Amino acid sequence: MPSWLQIERGEASLVVSIPHAGQDLLPEMERQVASPWLARKDTDWYVDQLYDFAPSLGATVVRTTMSRTVIDVNRDPSGKSLYAGQVTTELCPTTTFDGEPLYRAGNSPSTTEISRRRRAFFDPYHAALSKELERLKSQHGKVVLFEAHSIRSLIPRLFEGVLPDFNIGTNSGESCDSALTASVEAICDATGFTRVSNGRFKGGWTTRHYGKPQEGVHAIQLELACRCYLHEPNEDRWASATQYNRDNWPSPYDEAHATLVREALYRILRACIRIASTL
Repeated sequence: MPSWLQIERGEASLVVSIPHAGQDLLPEMERQVASPWLARKDTDWYVDQLYDFAPSLGATVVRTTMSRTVIDVNRDPSGKSLYAGQVTTELCPTTTFDGEPLYRAGNSPSTTEISRRRRAFFDPYHAALSKELERLKSQHGKVVLFEAHSIRSLIPRLFEGVLPDFNIGTNSGESCDSALTASVEAICDATGFTRVSNGRFKGGWTTRHYGKPQEGVHAIQLELACRCYLHEPNEDRWASATQYNRDNWPSPYDEAHATLVREALYRILRACIRIASTL
């Protein structure tokens, strides 16, 4: 198994996918990108730490250490937009969420390079994910795929205003049974955090591709606003995307600040395992 692909196998009927917490860049990219900080700006910061309890529940965890700037394993490999008519990023992103160029002039990945990265990273990630889902489905009959994400609370180019704390995506109800959605929603709502389902984020390619309830795979995505577990810059007076700069982003992981959201995530993953046995 390549070192960038990390799998912790469990026996419960739950797979947790963490596709965007990696920070590794290809060696040659260090001189091609506008800056290494910019290339990592849109990382799902510390999500692997937020969910580090998952193996103790028996969940299988699949994650990549590669930055999403190398290749986004949660995008449609065909290049088709997940959100027609809305701004989104490519399979191999060339801009940040804020529209800043990621590469120096003339250094954006070519079609050949994108195909190479797909073979090297995208395909193995999904081969591993498919294998773990099939393994657990053969044992339990039903399995839940939980896509773990986070994002800055303020990105005017992608959405208006300040993002809700918990953003549940189920491809508008098509990727999992409604009982699973309702259970996750109830846990989120009981926390006092704000929550929306199938709002700006309805689930990425992974949720939509694997979520086939009729075939025993129930996929759900949870996009957390980063302020749930760390202090975003100037969050007491939200301004604009320019408030995030190399001097203040990412903020340090704040274990005490993350306590409440981790407790909610623990209950959510337990519910996913419980619900899987009743579907």
